[in-house]
Formats: sequence, C-alpha cells, structure tokens
Amino acid sequence: MSNKLHIVSLGCTKNLVDTEVMMGKLQHFELTDESENADVIIVNTCGFIDAAKEESVNTVLSLHEARKEDSLLVMAGCLSERYQDDLMQQIPEVDIFTGVGDYENIDELLTEKKSRFSDKVYLIDGAERVVTGSSYHAYIKLSEGCNQTCSFCAIPSFKGKLNSRNLDSIAKEVEGLVKKGYYDFSFVSQDSSSYLRDQNVKDGLSLLIQRIELIDGVKSARILYLYPSTTSMALLKNIAKSKVFHNYFDMPIQHINDDMLRMMKRGFGKNKTLELLNFMRSLPNSFVRTSFIVGHPNETQEMFDEMCDFAQNFGFDRVNVFSYSDEETTSAFDMEDKISAEVIAERADILGAITDECMQKSLSKEIATEIELVIDGQSDEHEYLLSARKTLWAPEIDGEIYINDRSKDEDLIYGKIYKAKVTELVGNILTATVDNA
Repeated sequence: MSNKLHIVSLGCTKNLVDTEVMMGKLQHFELTDESENADVIIVNTCGFIDAAKEESVNTVLSLHEARKEDSLLVMAGCLSERYQDDLMQQIPEVDIFTGVGDYENIDELLTEKKSRFSDKVYLIDGAERVVTGSSYHAYIKLSEGCNQTCSFCAIPSFKGKLNSRNLDSIAKEVEGLVKKGYYDFSFVSQDSSSYLRDQNVKDGLSLLIQRIELIDGVKSARILYLYPSTTSMALLKNIAKSKVFHNYFDMPIQHINDDMLRMMKRGFGKNKTLELLNFMRSLPNSFVRTSFIVGHPNETQEMFDEMCDFAQNFGFDRVNVFSYSDEETTSAFDMEDKISAEVIAERADILGAITDECMQKSLSKEIATEIELVIDGQSDEHEYLLSARKTLWAPEIDGEIYINDRSKDEDLIYGKIYKAKVTELVGNILTATVDNA
C-alpha cells in the first residue's frame, strides 16, 4: 500500500484524542496536508448536532471530489456510528466506514479495505498516540459514554453508558507523555465529574488529582466538562488545594431557569447550580467557563430573558452559546411547542453579544497584572508578534496573548513558561511583555 495519509479530525477534543490514536497506528504513513496527493484520507466525524453533521458530510464529499484515483476514503467516528446504515447507502463515495470502536484497528481496516462497526466504544488503554498541535500540551480522555439523560443530547444513544478508564491506565499515559516533554494536560470526557462512578467510586476526580500530582514533570493541568449534579463541593475544594490543577472550572449549565432546567433533565435546579458557581467564582485566580442552549422547546421569552440577565451579571470568563438542535433519539425531539428557527437565531445573536461582553470584561481585568504564560509560536497577526497563552487557560478555546516586547534581548523559546506583564487589550487580544526571559 502507498503511504501518504491525510487525516481530518472534526468536533470535540475527545474526537481529537481518537484521531491521534489512529495516527499512532499509522506512523508508517507520511502525513500530508495536500489531500489530493494522499493515498489514504480519513475523516473522524462529529454527529452531535445538525451543524456538526452537515460539516462532517460536506468535508467527506469535498475531499472525495479532489482525491486521486485509487486512494482510500475512510469515514470514521460519531456520525458514522450514529447513522451507519443510512450513510453507507447514501454516500457510496466512501470506501470504508467505521464508527467509534475501531480506532486502534484502523490499520487492519485499511489492509482489509472493509467497513467495520464494533459493538463496543473504543476506550483508550495503552495505545500510542501522535499528539498534535502542541509540543507541551496533551488532552487525556477519562472515559467514554454518559449516564445523564439530558433532553437535548443524543450522545448516550450511540456512545452508550459511562465507561471510565482505569486510574492506572491514565497515570501511565501521562507518565509516558511527560517523558516525551509534555507537561500541561487537559482531562476530558462527556461528563468528567462522573469519572469512576460506574466503578462505584463517588469522587473519582479527587483520586485522579492525587494521582497526577505524584507524577514528576506535570506542571499544569485542568479538568474540562464538569456536570452540575455530579460536581461536589469536596471536589472543588480538592482542585483549589492542588498545586498542579488550576482553579479552572468548565461547567456547561445550559440554562438557569428552574422550569427549563427540569425540562432539560439537568438534575440540578437554579439554587444548587448557583451554589457551585458562586463557590468557584470565590476561589483565588479562578476561571469559570460555561455553555448555554437557546431555543429549547418550551423556552419562553421570560425564561430566555432570565438567562440573558444571569449571563450578563454573574461574571463568567467565557461563555459558549449553542442553538437548540432537534435530535432524534432525544426526549426533546418529541416535545411540543418547538421554537422557530428564526427565533432561535435571534436569541442566539442576543446572547452571543452578551457573552462577547463577558469575555471583554474578563480580559480587561488582566491588564497590568503579572501572569504566567507559555509561548506557542509566531502569531498569525504579524511576524514580529508571538502567540502565547496564559497557563490557566485551555488551549485554543480561551484565547491568545500577543508578546510584543521583552525585557531582555534574548530569543524566547516556544513551549516554555514565562512570567509576563499584561500591557493592554486590543479588540479581544491581550498583549504582554515577558519580564523574565
């Protein structure tokens, strides 16, 4: 088999980890950014909401149009898993279909040139990954599947119930990456705060924190995707006490109105959600990120207004806004009183403007402060500006900082942590001067 590979990872960071596993199994291939020259093209798809599904299909068809004769086109991941029969009939351009169970067997599928869908979701355990996008940061997947029954979410229908990785497996993976020079880690899953609950361990994340802190070389860590009803005060206090894990709290609450939270089947109402958020906000150097869904069935104007008022006044550092997507296999799909697409779009724009203000306020507070940051490389803005990230922030989603000066006439090293002083805010980008080069 010829050996040029073009691979595309769509959707979330959990998908990215699975893509990196496939890359680890195909290291005998030469990676190419030019899909038209590739002998194998793999698209790891997302099947979460309509926009992601459309992007996945369009990406596959676009790559097919440009590919060379006799190349293999592979459609993998969540969308393939969720609609396997339909897609195999409707997209004959694809040579190999596979879902969420055979990432580590991708080399066998290419050799056999056959589609395969395993009964179980793949759970990384000892597989060698090719970490992409960074020389110092890696995502670590905690589990697969989800035990929650959120009205709007179809993930459990094709990813199944919660299946947590063994703590030793996670520690071994981190240790291996530290040996390769990685020191910054983001721990991810569908519902991270439920980690190990399927193994009858109530507060698995606290055990994870203790274990990771024992690994020499881990300098920085954060946990993404906390779920309100499975996040305990004890966990938040353990994060706050950690010398490795940042006070970084990513909790998608989706709404704040009590009636809507019940309809969404979120487990927690407004008061308990506020109790958690207020405690997070009270911690020193804390960073609080959330997500909201607009236009869920039965969302009244009053409910939406309450959410907007809360988003505007709580003091979130970052907020994602999602437009409700009507997904089959979810309980919301069968609800009456659907909100029109026009109203959903209008509400998304209104809340989006508010979340932009939240980010501006958060960034403004950084001006004139001393921070730790890590330099990622040259910025896209100008050849004389370097792109950096505050070590507290999650890569790619929380923004970048431009380094426009330094106090010593020395070359700055990419991937190294520096102390810096934030100088100003230009648009939604902070600028800073490195104090200790």
